[in-house]
Amino acid sequence: MRLSDLGGLVYSTDAGRMCPGCRKPAAQCECRSARPAPAGDGIVRVSRETKGRGGKAVTLVKGMALDEAALALLGKQLKAACGSGGTVKDGVIEVQGDHVDRVMEALRQRGHTVKRAGG
Repeated sequence: MRLSDLGGLVYSTDAGRMCPGCRKPAAQCECRSARPAPAGDGIVRVSRETKGRGGKAVTLVKGMALDEAALALLGKQLKAACGSGGTVKDGVIEVQGDHVDRVMEALRQRGHTVKRAGG
């Protein structure tokens, strides 16, 4: 195995972070924009989870067939509708707190088919 097979340059003092896939600066990455949108079954699943979070509840939104930019925008809108913080990780929107009903209503108003997942 060669050292170049491990991914190559990840940071340059000239350009900053580098994409290991196309080996260009992260701001000019071509492989990220070429990624297709994730495919879903058309049903958005909203659930509440507390595992691994010290007992704090988090509302999870899964199954959105959107690209990263649209998912981040929707996450921002849902967080604002609930009046709380959160993040978008690996195609899942996390809203801090137990806001399942508010999130489901907000998604229905935007025209999505929504199901409650979990208990």
